[in-house]
Amino acid sequence: MKNFFQRNIRRIVFGVIATTLVVGGLSACGHHRDHLWGANVTQEQFAEKRDKMVDRAASKLDLNAEQKKLLSVVGDKMFEQRKAMIGQTIDPRAEIKSLIAGPKFDTAKAQTLITDKTSVMQAKSPETLAALAAFYDSLNATQQQKVRDLMEGRHGWFGRG
Repeated sequence: MKNFFQRNIRRIVFGVIATTLVVGGLSACGHHRDHLWGANVTQEQFAEKRDKMVDRAASKLDLNAEQKKLLSVVGDKMFEQRKAMIGQTIDPRAEIKSLIAGPKFDTAKAQTLITDKTSVMQAKSPETLAALAAFYDSLNATQQQKVRDLMEGRHGWFGRG
């Protein structure tokens, strides 16, 4: 047995490393749906994430307290609009799956779904746009130019910075 291990030590080591990499990769990929931005994110979870994003934007744009507050309002309005678009469903994908569950595509249900979503979008958009406009209008010219530059992608090495 000792002779077997001495001759095949490289194969054993490479096999253990390959197995570890495969198992580690599969376990890492197995948790990709556990992120915070799922359909059932709570108001508290969103507020925590929103505060982090507001702080990050504040550091990049040199925002004052009033501008931070306006940006938080934009985030809240977007969250409200998103929740309204999702509706009361626990699993939004189940709605889509139900369209193709039978032998034929349920066009009437699909049209109702689209009509509901667009009416919610039309109803909630003015509030969201007003909040976004109030935030953007509160920025000075330098901050507005920084926003434009960020939108253009001119913000540092490899899109970071």
